[in-house]
Amino acid sequence: MKAIRIHEFGGPEVLRYQDVPDPKPRNDQVLVRVRACAMNHLDLWVRKGLPGVNLPHIPGSDAAGEIVEVGEYVTGLKPGQRVLIAPMHFCNHCAKCVAGLQNQCPEFTVLGNAVDGGDCELMAVPAVNVIPIPDNLDFNQAASVPLVFLTAWHMLVGRAGIRPGQTLLVLGANSGVGIAAIQIAKLFHARVITTAGDEQKMQKARELGADYVINHYQQKISEEVRRITNKEGCDIVLEHVGAATWEESMKALKPGGTLVTCGATSGPQVGIELRFLFTRHLSLLGSYMGTMGELHEVLGHVFAGRLKPVVDTTFPLKEIRAAHEYMEKSQMFGKIVLTP
Repeated sequence: MKAIRIHEFGGPEVLRYQDVPDPKPRNDQVLVRVRACAMNHLDLWVRKGLPGVNLPHIPGSDAAGEIVEVGEYVTGLKPGQRVLIAPMHFCNHCAKCVAGLQNQCPEFTVLGNAVDGGDCELMAVPAVNVIPIPDNLDFNQAASVPLVFLTAWHMLVGRAGIRPGQTLLVLGANSGVGIAAIQIAKLFHARVITTAGDEQKMQKARELGADYVINHYQQKISEEVRRITNKEGCDIVLEHVGAATWEESMKALKPGGTLVTCGATSGPQVGIELRFLFTRHLSLLGSYMGTMGELHEVLGHVFAGRLKPVVDTTFPLKEIRAAHEYMEKSQMFGKIVLTP
């Protein structure tokens, strides 16, 4: 089969489109022909070098396709079914896994990070990771859902406990997590403030349901939030940008507010003014992906059409370098999808 492999860390030039042996599924696995694999910023970090990534390595976290073969221990799945693959690896037998907390498993990692991912033509994956998709969801859309919608759902529902009527600030409306979070917040009848860097992205954020959009290049986020909320601030701030926005995100919270973060795109080192934290009764929550139960929960809303993936553009798998270069320019609104 054809696959993208990284043999050394570096820029887009280290990505190689090459022949590799077809995977042979175990008795408890399913062989899937990948029809689409959506990109995430994780792909860039893996390419540049992350601890735990062994070379050569196949990146890619969000894959969808058709079942080719099922192992003899697998029930409920059959060749020809259209499916997406849950973008995570876990042992499925430790105390955390059997309690349904797969994202706290000692072996937990995102697909395409410490284990090979979906930038290839065939994948052999555990049956528990294989989820059938409805006919009204094409492969590009299906691949654009799992990681970002699960991440946003776990942040807002599982960690922050979002409630109707709350005010939410979503950093980065054009990101996959931002697009998912805006829609999830509106599903819970929350008021959404979000940020974007140009008028086109701001308009698309409004079309997704955002009530207010801040141009983070021209306006100060915390000041705009205070103006919009009549100086009250936000109940929840959804953070994934990191160092570049951290201080503004903290200032945007109302007393008793919650900041939940899942990433550090602009850098992991931030400062915390402890007196500001404790005198305002603020909560800081970390969030990493989500559980299989939460994935099935959010997929129910996607399959019913209440939540919609957004595809920005597609690239053939063999044009992987161009896809990485496009992502690094941050011009997209929605997912970049690789196709065979």
